[in-house]
Amino acid sequence: MSDMGRYEDKHVVITGGSSGMGLATARLLVDEGARVLITGRNQATLDAARDQLGENAIAVRGDASSLPDIDALADRVKAEFGTADALFANAGINGFAPFEATTEELFDELLTINAKGPYFTVQKLAPLLAEGSGVVLTTSVANVLGLPMLSAYAASKAALRSMTRSLARELLPRKIRVNAVSPGPIDSGILEKSMPREAAEQTKAQMAADNPMLRMGTPTEIAKAVAFLAFDATYTTGAELAVDGGGSQL
Repeated sequence: MSDMGRYEDKHVVITGGSSGMGLATARLLVDEGARVLITGRNQATLDAARDQLGENAIAVRGDASSLPDIDALADRVKAEFGTADALFANAGINGFAPFEATTEELFDELLTINAKGPYFTVQKLAPLLAEGSGVVLTTSVANVLGLPMLSAYAASKAALRSMTRSLARELLPRKIRVNAVSPGPIDSGILEKSMPREAAEQTKAQMAADNPMLRMGTPTEIAKAVAFLAFDATYTTGAELAVDGGGSQL
């Protein structure tokens, strides 16, 4: 690489980095010179992401809510990088159900993957984070809006918003900043995975129409915000940056 990228010699860990916003963030950082370790649950998706990102990416299969897998991830990060300069704890899932029909199984799955997983990911990886590094968590506009069908999901993301403050406070002595990116409707391909194509297109059209900017956001727009919080926002910690076309603000 002839041009010095702005993230040259930086080591970054991204959970949920094999698709969508995590992959877009990995691509932005790799293009600017960083070495990135991504995780995901699906080996085929991971392999495709790894091929796309090239030799500066390492792909590690693991369940971001399993403590043994998180411990294994920490060991791998230590082996590959020694120390890391940023952590994007992005792994998470959607879950739609009316309040009356939300099952214990769905509730537990959402809280485990979206809240418990990132909590212990930060706990286990914090010892490997260099002084001055940044942690970014992925929250959601659902944590401040009372959206239908998303009560358990919203609760899991609100828990994460609270953790952003608590972990930021407790990691201050290590000079590690902890912030959250809060996506609104982002066209990340996740809807196509969870519903038929026609229904996904209809849902996306509705989301765009309901947004103040009258469009959905792109994964790259999230990636830029994550990179900013991870590296450039050196006097910011405990904060949440909404990247939502104004949907939570206007």
